[in-house]
Amino acid sequence: MTSPVFVNQGFESSRGCPIVAVRGAIYAEELHRKYSSTVVMVFMRAVIQRSCQASVTVDQRLVGKIDRGLVVLLGVAAEDTPADADYLLEKIVGLRIFDDAEGKMNLALADIEGELLVVSQFTLLGDSRKGRRPSFIKAAGPELGRSLYEYFIERAKEQGGNVATGEFGANMQVALVNDGPVTILLDSQKLF
Repeated sequence: MTSPVFVNQGFESSRGCPIVAVRGAIYAEELHRKYSSTVVMVFMRAVIQRSCQASVTVDQRLVGKIDRGLVVLLGVAAEDTPADADYLLEKIVGLRIFDDAEGKMNLALADIEGELLVVSQFTLLGDSRKGRRPSFIKAAGPELGRSLYEYFIERAKEQGGNVATGEFGANMQVALVNDGPVTILLDSQKLF
């Protein structure tokens, strides 16, 4: 078997494994055995969509509606704390993703007097790297998930402006007109 030329622990592949260069072939099975037990930490995630209008219904009942603003799909991880929610909220409301008079994305939510629709979505923590059925073991349980979701909403309301919500734990239908489209992915540990 050919030995590795170098192992650079500072660089990782898209799968999170250290990049290993070898003479000749890469011994995938050996690398898999060596790095398959690597612990992957998951943190609070959000998908932010700039919208012209959006709404959430549960059992054909309207529970939340906004006009121009942001739709935030929020996934809470098992290890999250209020600090994760605070970081994401500050980042989201400060994102300059609305057009100014010159058509450049230069304005934040408050600048346009925009609204916020926050919808809980634990499936953002799904891990589909193995098999075909996503694993949700990194998602927060219902008690922590609800607590941090509600904390995020309360902090958002303190910022001012209209904050609409979905219904935690319910089967929801989310409808929106994505303006642009503009969609941003964020997580509380700045991984993306």
